[in-house]
Amino acid sequence: MKRTGLMELRLHHGETPRWLFERMVKLGRGILHIMVDEFGPGEVLRRLSDPLFFQALSNVLGFDWDSSGSTTVTCGVLREVFNLEDLGLKMAGGKGEASKRTLEEVETLGEKLGLSTWRIERLKYASRLTAKVDSVAIQAGYQLYHHALFLAEDGGWAVVQQGLNPEAKAARRYHWLSENLKSFVEEPHTGIIGDKTHRRVLDMTAKESGEARKTCVDLVADNPFKTVMPYVASSLPNQPTLARWISGSEAQSYTVVPVRVNWEALKRAYEFKPRNFEELLAVKGLGPSTVRGLALVSELIYGSRVSWKDPVKFSFAFGGKDGVPFPVKRRAMERAAEYLKQAVEAAELGEKEKLEALKRLRKLIPEA
Repeated sequence: MKRTGLMELRLHHGETPRWLFERMVKLGRGILHIMVDEFGPGEVLRRLSDPLFFQALSNVLGFDWDSSGSTTVTCGVLREVFNLEDLGLKMAGGKGEASKRTLEEVETLGEKLGLSTWRIERLKYASRLTAKVDSVAIQAGYQLYHHALFLAEDGGWAVVQQGLNPEAKAARRYHWLSENLKSFVEEPHTGIIGDKTHRRVLDMTAKESGEARKTCVDLVADNPFKTVMPYVASSLPNQPTLARWISGSEAQSYTVVPVRVNWEALKRAYEFKPRNFEELLAVKGLGPSTVRGLALVSELIYGSRVSWKDPVKFSFAFGGKDGVPFPVKRRAMERAAEYLKQAVEAAELGEKEKLEALKRLRKLIPEA
């Protein structure tokens, strides 16, 4: 069987039964203690930033392979273990309202880890900007509803966050790692996992969008009320828009003409004078519609090409709700499975728990 296709994180409603969650926490505690003891907190962060490993860990803990809940529940287990154990790792944030408390929690948890004020502020910045990138710089129709920031005692961090697409009834997960991160706005992810959409996706983080990012900054610096307003939709009646510039076959490609632009945010950006796209993106109030407007003006008026390719990097073929996955990156999945197998075998767990975990683990790798 050819191992290609998509893994759609299906939206599954309801809550995990308490008895199951408690078992997952017990198993997770045993696995994570071994991981930290053997390889240190930094390696754990690297593993969590790998979509394949994260998905394998979720499956071993007992969750469905293709469920959107695998992200939220697995992070719930990690939060329970990290924040109640002395492992040199903590987790801030979570699902829904919990994600809004991330910055406050970063301060509290950072102090518990003995981090300096400067490092704590950098962690808060990373939390804000990673969320902004995946909700504004990448526009595939997914709205973030889960944001988890994992922080280590040396100041390192990883982010696992997930977006929801109600119409497609699917979710998409984004992974980040501070180690070797050169830019927040150019190819910054360690992986994006989910269904690959068939429609155009605005990806301002792609290398191909580099010139467009610079043009967006120039448009703001040169006064957006002169460089942008004439071309995008505004509250003014009969205002000419980019739709006038689009005709023929291209009209179907550009179905993202913004209906609203936050001119107050652009005014703040103009007064702030951002030096690069990262600083522009960090401006308060600069949302998806406004960035779409800047991107379209950059491309259609000034000729700075932007990427419309879906940035999903990890995808799988899958069966039913509890089906066995067929990984595209077989060797990577085998390494993840072997790593978890060693951790499970070494964990101080009951024989029955170990056997059940190893049985689930064997399902990750289909026989050739």
